Amino acid sequence: MKKLILLVTALMIFAVMVTGCKKKAPELSEVDVIKIGVFQPLTGANASGGELEVRGIKLANEMFPDVLGKKIELVIVDNKSDKVESANAAERLVNKDQVAAIIGSWGSSLSMAAGQVTKGKVPVVACSATNPLVTKGNDWYFRVCFLDPFQGQVMANYAFNKVNAKKAAVIQEISNDYSVGLAKFFIDSFVKLTGDEKSIVAKPFSYNTGDNDFTAQLTAIAQLKPDVIFAPGNYTESALIIKQARDQGIKIPFLGGDTWETGPFLEVGKKSVEGATFSTFFTSEVPITKMSEKFLKAYRDKYKEEPAAVTALGFDAYIVIKAAIEKANSIDPEKIKNEIAKTKDFEGSAGMITLDENGDAVKDAVIKVVKDGKFKYLTTVKP
Repeated sequence: MKKLILLVTALMIFAVMVTGCKKKAPELSEVDVIKIGVFQPLTGANASGGELEVRGIKLANEMFPDVLGKKIELVIVDNKSDKVESANAAERLVNKDQVAAIIGSWGSSLSMAAGQVTKGKVPVVACSATNPLVTKGNDWYFRVCFLDPFQGQVMANYAFNKVNAKKAAVIQEISNDYSVGLAKFFIDSFVKLTGDEKSIVAKPFSYNTGDNDFTAQLTAIAQLKPDVIFAPGNYTESALIIKQARDQGIKIPFLGGDTWETGPFLEVGKKSVEGATFSTFFTSEVPITKMSEKFLKAYRDKYKEEPAAVTALGFDAYIVIKAAIEKANSIDPEKIKNEIAKTKDFEGSAGMITLDENGDAVKDAVIKVVKDGKFKYLTTVKP
């Protein structure tokens, strides 16, 4: 029995050692296609955002389908708007599908959940995940969008300089890392601008993803009489908050972040979200580069409508990876990762892309407003 136990123990140790070993990347000559993985929320609370990013990725694949003489195959996995499923999706792409690189995900929380799975194995480029923690301490994770500290500052400046706000209330989606982080960065910037520690009329009011009754928060805010309400969060809940505020007769201006630029925000909020103002990454009304023009023409020809900012970012994540594979002249994930990290003055559809030492893009921000049921460009803000 003792020998049997020792044998089983030895086999278990061997299995752990084998599982923990990094798989050798295949040679280019050994593969028929080069796989790029995509993990996005295609069902669940964030599905509309995920679908918009995938649309841009697919368009880029249609326009630029080859690299190093091989077809690029997209392997798209639904992370179901769930952190655990996001980690599972990343694990599948790394170990089962053996992709050379990955794009994803809409939602900083979903991106962070996958980060530890992919670290040291496969490089990942996020399209619109703006929380600083997505790339912090992980040199295998990159992004083609700006960060929330900048976005929070942009909207605090807008509140102070354009709305002439001296007092602000904040409503955050407490279960959403993106919302909590952006709320904090807005608060810090607004307090600094006003020079008044009490310019935020109360601690951030909170709700959970999936909530649909915000009466208590809005009643309390109305009594505090702020000049503006900053409410970064998922598009559905944000639209409901604004709609219920207007139904209660609250006419205070609402400001938000990039997640608002989706169809459901307009569909849920309807006339109530007229005047809602938010920061985002791109506008089709002001093409920035030659690649912007190519992207816009292809998108308009195919879909007969204007693209969302995150669709342009999905497009850019794909072409950044494609360029890195070309420069690496290899499908070795580590070599691709090293080339992505060197990205500088790269012409994307949503602007020029240079990645800093953290793998983060330094980009302009765009401010839009809902007018006549559509998203309208207001201005561009440089870092």
